[in-house]
Amino acid sequence: MISQDDLRASVSAGIVTEAQAAALMSLAHSRSGARENLAPGDEPFELFKGFNEIFIVVGMLILAVGWVGVVTFVVTNDPLSLKNTLIFSSLFAAASLWGMSEYFIRRRRMVAPAIALSIMFAINAAYGFAGAFSELFMVAQGDNSSLPLPFILATLALFAYWLRFRVPFALALIALAAFGVAILIAGNSSGSPGSTEELFLLSAGGPFAFITLALGLVVFAIAMMFDMSDPHRVTRRSANGFWLHVVAAPALVNTIALSLLDNDAGWSNSLLVAVLTLFALVAIIIDRRSFLIAAIGYTVILTATIFDGDGAVFTVFFLGIVLLFLGARWENIRARLLALLPGFIPLQKLPPSHVAKASS
Repeated sequence: MISQDDLRASVSAGIVTEAQAAALMSLAHSRSGARENLAPGDEPFELFKGFNEIFIVVGMLILAVGWVGVVTFVVTNDPLSLKNTLIFSSLFAAASLWGMSEYFIRRRRMVAPAIALSIMFAINAAYGFAGAFSELFMVAQGDNSSLPLPFILATLALFAYWLRFRVPFALALIALAAFGVAILIAGNSSGSPGSTEELFLLSAGGPFAFITLALGLVVFAIAMMFDMSDPHRVTRRSANGFWLHVVAAPALVNTIALSLLDNDAGWSNSLLVAVLTLFALVAIIIDRRSFLIAAIGYTVILTATIFDGDGAVFTVFFLGIVLLFLGARWENIRARLLALLPGFIPLQKLPPSHVAKASS
């Protein structure tokens, strides 16, 4: 049985390349099940494979800062060339980022550089299309009517990037970009929101809160499509689902939590706990801790930064206890929940329960 240490030694000895070693490990995981080497109930998660990836990301960040400095220097010395500078610098940066992606993602199959390159490509596409198609001086004066088209084009460019390199994190960026585009379009058609309350509270009567809920549901549905196509969490589709859940949960809980926390009624905190309990049940059934931690984490941030009532403090305390309990008993609770589900739910498309396996 060839272990991961054997593969690393083979790479060091020059017998196989890093890409070949990664492909062999991926094949081994596919054949045995990616969950086999994880603790029971663990959710596969990977940000980087080794410190060399961090080393490369640091180099990319320094290079990006230097590039921004060069562009800023050019614009400062010739302000009239702002539009052309943004266009040509973004085209050059896009070609460079694409070339680095071909090497570090498709050839070397690195995780952390893939995330960094996705972020850089998204930012570069946004400022490049904004420079080409938006009215920069109007934007500086608070008029965002020219921004939706550049942001739509940037989102499409990021989608093309994902189609080529299949970086799961890029899907989260695409979802966030879709939120931004929807908010911009709604703001241009119905007036820019005057406050956070108008942007996210259902009681404000504007379209923004409903847009957040609707897009959250869409992103969650797409995440479930990826998850149900890979119930054993073996392929990259599972990682796609992971990052989409991280975006969907805050989007869904944001409007609900803000609307309830803004309500002075005594039952609002209890209802918020009930809503988060429903989120917890969904997360346990689909076996996605990322969905639950994103929802609860976002709620805690809201209570800590926006609301300071006594009820909110006790709610946060209770949520901490719940998370610790779920972390200790996740698989047992999940096995019991799956046993109670009706027959029309396609359990074969959900991750199997290790507790059920052990007892059979």
